[in-house]
Order: sequence, then C-alpha cells, then structure tokens
Amino acid sequence: MTIDNSFIQLISHKDTLNKEQFKILALEYPSLDNWKELALNKEVSKNDGNLLMLLKGDLSLKAQEQIIKNYHMILEFNNIKAKSVYEAPKNQETDSSKAEEKDDDKEEHIRIYCDGACSGNPGEAGSGLAIYSNKKNPVLLHGAYEKDGTNNIAELNALYQALIIARQSNSQNIITIYSDSKYSIDCITTWAYGWKAKGWTKKGGEIKNLELIKEAHQLYERLKNKIEIHHVKGHSGVEGNELADRMAVHTIKAKNKDFAFYSYNKIEDVLSLTSY
Repeated sequence: MTIDNSFIQLISHKDTLNKEQFKILALEYPSLDNWKELALNKEVSKNDGNLLMLLKGDLSLKAQEQIIKNYHMILEFNNIKAKSVYEAPKNQETDSSKAEEKDDDKEEHIRIYCDGACSGNPGEAGSGLAIYSNKKNPVLLHGAYEKDGTNNIAELNALYQALIIARQSNSQNIITIYSDSKYSIDCITTWAYGWKAKGWTKKGGEIKNLELIKEAHQLYERLKNKIEIHHVKGHSGVEGNELADRMAVHTIKAKNKDFAFYSYNKIEDVLSLTSY
C-alpha cells in the first residue's frame, strides 16, 4: 500500500507518530519537521499498515513493543507470513535466559480459553478468547457480535473460533481448549453424535443453534486427535477464563462481528474491565 495524506491522518496522534511507527516507516526519531513529506508515497506492506494503525497513540515504548509482539503472534497463529520491514523487538536478556526461551520455543504449547457473554438472554451477545503460547503474554481476541443473541450461541461461537485457531496452528503438540460452558462442550463433543445419527433431530423438539453446532462438530471431528477440550469453572480466578470473559463483554460494547485483536499493556488492565 502507498502512504497518503489520509492514512497519515489516520495513524498520527497529536500531529506526530511514536517511535515504533517511525521505525516501520524507516524515518528518523525524534522526528524531523518534514516527516510527513518524507512519509508520503512510501510503500508499506499490508501487515505494516495494520501495525501503524494498531500503534496509534501516546504509548510507552514497552506498550508499543507488546502490541508488535502480539500482532506477530496472531499472524503466526493464522499461518500468515509477515512481509514486513519490521522484525518483532527482541528483549535485552542474558545469554542464559535467551537460551532457555529458545528451548521453550522448540516445543510450542498452546492453550486457548474461550467464553461468551450476553446482556440479557436473549440480548446483545459477544465472544472472547485468550490464546497462550509457552511463556508469552496471551493474545486476546473479541468478536462474533450478535444483536439478538443468547448466552449459549455466544459460548458456541467462542468455542468454534477456538477450533478454527487450533486448525490453523502448526503446533506439533496437543492444543488445549478451555470453556466454562458445559452446554457448548457437550453439544460439539457428545450430543452431536446422537443427533447426527438421527438425521440431526432430537426427541422432544428443536435443536437450537443447529447450523453452528454442525460446523463446529465437523471441525471437532477433524481435530480431535490434535486437541483436548476441558471444562473450567467460570469466574473462579482462572486468568485465561477471566480474560476471555472480558473480551466477550468488550465485544458487546465494540459490536464487531469479525474477530479483532485487543491491544493491552498489562494483563491487570484487562482484568479490571467490566465483567457480567
């Protein structure tokens, strides 16, 4: 993509950029007076353009680096090769700690927490996920907004998205998925077999959320040797579950149907967000 005036207005804050934004644009920092002229007509990749938007604001250097790390983690989860002039920042660590981190990365262990929320039941609904990879800070996603949804469909949407992420991962190890909804777990891993055998019907009435259950069950069948799904008690202090909950509630405010990345500085800041 080509940098133009409208894009500069979109990514700038108080008529300037922060250090990492200038780095992506290969411009000097502190900025020169004519930085806008120098930025105009520069060619950047789509991924760099996304990063420039995510980095907008008066952010600390630590926050900027965290946003970049998390964004690259999302690209990796989705098997997207980042054609970027920017390489994710490296921590200034001792040689021994670097060696330990390198060993950890050889065997990637992914844990995905998923949750749904609904304001009223039925009411506005949304889903959230917290994705952990080894010792890295979790990637947080929010989306699947439903204007007239239920708590059950929000939970199913969250679990379905977790299955999609598991399918896209290149990890050679078992991926563990956690949900606090026994309903969504049982629908996909247990009850679906009986319903399917009876032509997707059940004794006593309609199977609610059937199309979503069909898609999620089909994906589960493809992945069941690669994943484990566990029930976790909701609102019991489990960090991943609490973070997924905050993301689900945030979706109801943001009203985004597609899943989006949530940038943050400290996990404590996310945990302090409103929960139902």
